[in-house]
Amino acid sequence: MAETDTAAPAADARQPNFKFSALAQYVRDMSFENILVQKGMTGEAKPDVSVQVNLEPRKRQTENQYEIILKLKVESKSKDSGTPLFLLELDYAGLFQIEGLPDEQMHPFLMIECPRMLFPFVRRIVSDVTRDGGFPPLNLENIDFLQLYRNEIQRRKAEQEAAATPN
Repeated sequence: MAETDTAAPAADARQPNFKFSALAQYVRDMSFENILVQKGMTGEAKPDVSVQVNLEPRKRQTENQYEIILKLKVESKSKDSGTPLFLLELDYAGLFQIEGLPDEQMHPFLMIECPRMLFPFVRRIVSDVTRDGGFPPLNLENIDFLQLYRNEIQRRKAEQEAAATPN
């Protein structure tokens, strides 16, 4: 029993003391355009919705603080005519305190875990804004931030390989 008790504190001493907290979250910028009404069009339209997501991590001047900006662009067009219905652009940010995370894990954590925490709030805002803008509420599907991260790593790797290959 004594060996187990002494081995456990030694293992804990090697582990970094990881601390994570969300300090704030807020709308940095938002724009909603009801193009359908602006053009004086009315009637039923079958929408075709496209969603673009970008992430922008920023190191803050305060030690161990990071800001993650989830940038969302939602465009809706009529399936029949391709006529724009609405455009929603939202920059939603979170301010996080992260301590004790190894450097090699920081970027994936900022690009995967932090946006996961922000997404439910972004989903609610999109739903409310589209409803308040005169359309049925748009409930966004879950976003797989892990897959987005992997896709971005592959894209960067392909760009580097293309740049290294002489023409």
